[in-house]
Amino acid sequence: MEMDAPLALLGGLSPRLFMQQHWQQQPLLVRQAWPGVQPPLTRAQAFAAAGHEDIESRLVMQDDPQGVAGWSLKRGPLLRRALPAARRPRWTLLLQGLDLHVPAAHQMLQRFRFVPDALLDDVMLSWASEGGGVGPHTDAYDVFLLQVQGQRRWRVGPVPQPRWVQGAPLKRLRGFKPTMDWLLRPGDMLYLPPHWGHDGVAEGGECMTCSIGFRAPAAEELAQDLLQRLTEEEINSTAQARALYRHPSNGVTTTPAALPASLQAFARAALQSRLDEPRALARVLGEWATEPKPQVWFEAGAPVPRGVPVQLHPRTRMMYDDHHVFINGEAFEAAGRDAQLMRALADRRTLPARDLARLGAPAWALLQEWAEAGWLVAVDSLADT
Repeated sequence: MEMDAPLALLGGLSPRLFMQQHWQQQPLLVRQAWPGVQPPLTRAQAFAAAGHEDIESRLVMQDDPQGVAGWSLKRGPLLRRALPAARRPRWTLLLQGLDLHVPAAHQMLQRFRFVPDALLDDVMLSWASEGGGVGPHTDAYDVFLLQVQGQRRWRVGPVPQPRWVQGAPLKRLRGFKPTMDWLLRPGDMLYLPPHWGHDGVAEGGECMTCSIGFRAPAAEELAQDLLQRLTEEEINSTAQARALYRHPSNGVTTTPAALPASLQAFARAALQSRLDEPRALARVLGEWATEPKPQVWFEAGAPVPRGVPVQLHPRTRMMYDDHHVFINGEAFEAAGRDAQLMRALADRRTLPARDLARLGAPAWALLQEWAEAGWLVAVDSLADT
């Protein structure tokens, strides 16, 4: 994808200009961003998917026409008989992580890879009957709202000081005052940065919206996760790593309950040495970024022959840095031609047979392990996985 070429998906902006002018800054409405877009599922398929245990589904209902009270939330799996009739107004079905299960949704996500894969999260499908929605709210991440069927009216505005409806099953804004009002039709798309208030309601009958969501990890949560991973990793057996705390010979005390300053300094140095270990932080960050979600699983695969191209399974997350290749939460050191080919596989999500033939023996053996784990497949067998 050319970063300076205008994209209809972004209203004629290039990916670079979009990132500079809108990303995490201000909304962007694009009329006919995706002409002729089709829903990844039919209504019947969406209702059936809600009953699958490996698909996160939620049912949101609003019984009060005035929108003051009467909201309810039910989490899946949701059998068809648990869903209201399609003609009943003011209810919504949400299907999370659809890109992991539906090829059309996975292909939809690929159109947004001008943002790093480390930030891409998933595609959520929202089916709503007339008047259906989830109420005014904010998200702590960037999102593209692509209308794929019917019409949805979006009311949008900044929320400097969010206030929430107390005791509600859904986290809804109280006293939301939108400053923008748009009716989206199939092919229209709305980009929203984090923490912008928005309220979408189906208008003129049922509708479907695909939400392409992104990660925006909080600093505290990311630090906790990375530190835990650092402490769980095998520490290189160096003299510094094996060093024991030695209390100073003159460290007698009349305040035995006080933490010794020397022990605090030792602890600080021990932690810093772990952070200073070459490539350690990059390694655990890559493992974090490619870790599959809890509901993701792979079926065992088979070795692939050199004579056919391979393709990553849609559920596989693969990334790299200057020294590693990361795949599904695991890190591998890589260098030279093998590293270049593995990076090409991560970027393109496929590798032609001529490049497979150039892999060295260790890299080829590793690729076969991934194939047997179901992480990648021969292209001609992907439809059977």
